[in-house]
Amino acid sequence: MAEWFIVLSSALWFGVLTSISPCPLASNIAAVSFLSKQVDTPAQSISMGLFYCVGRMLSYILLAALLLYTATSAPRLSSFLQTQMNVIIGPILIVVGGCLLGWISLPTSNWSISHRLQKSLAGQGKLGALSLGSLFALSFCPTSAALFFASLLPLIIAQQSSLLIPSIYGFGTAIPVLMVALLLQFGSLKVASFYQKVTQVEMLARMASGGVFLLAGGFYCWLYIVPMLLG
Repeated sequence: MAEWFIVLSSALWFGVLTSISPCPLASNIAAVSFLSKQVDTPAQSISMGLFYCVGRMLSYILLAALLLYTATSAPRLSSFLQTQMNVIIGPILIVVGGCLLGWISLPTSNWSISHRLQKSLAGQGKLGALSLGSLFALSFCPTSAALFFASLLPLIIAQQSSLLIPSIYGFGTAIPVLMVALLLQFGSLKVASFYQKVTQVEMLARMASGGVFLLAGGFYCWLYIVPMLLG
C-alpha cells in the first residue's frame, strides 16, 4: 500500500510539473482560451475544458499501453527490465534530474498543430475539444518528454500498469488546465500575469524536483552500481 501511494503520488506530481512547464502551459492556456470562446455559458466552457483534459488523459493511457506492450512482448527486453530495473533506474533518475535542471536536453518532436486545425477542432464541440487535448498531449517538449518517458514509463513498466498510473499522470496535467478554464470563465484571469507567476513557480518546482531526482539517482547508483563495479 505504501509503495502504491508513493508511485501514484509521483505520477500525480509528474503530471502537474508537466502541465506547468512553459511549453505545455502556453499551449494549454491557448487551447482552453480558444475553446471557451466557442461557447456561451460557464457550464459549456467548463465542459469543453473537461473534455480537453480527458483527451490528454486518453493519449497518455494509449501511449503507455503501447509502450508497455512493446516492452513486455519482447522476451529479452522484458527479462532485462525485470532483473535489471534497480540497476538502470539510478542513471535514468540522474538523466531526468539533469533535464529538469537544464543540463541535458532530450530530442523531441518539432511538430505542432496548425491554427487552422485548432479552429476546426474547436468548432466541433466536445468531440473537437477531446481531439484537441489528445493531439496537444503528444506534442512533447524536453521537460515533458523527460518526465513521461524517463520517469513515468519506468514506473508503468515496474508496476505493469498501463491504466492507473498514466491516468493519475493525466489527471495531474489536467489540474492546472481546469484552473485556467475556471478563472477564464469567471473573468478573474489576466493571462500574461498568470503565465508569469506560474512560470516562476514552475522554475522553483522544477529545480527542487531536479535536485531530488539527482539525489535519488545517486542513491540507487550507490546501492546497485557501485558494488558491481567494486566486485
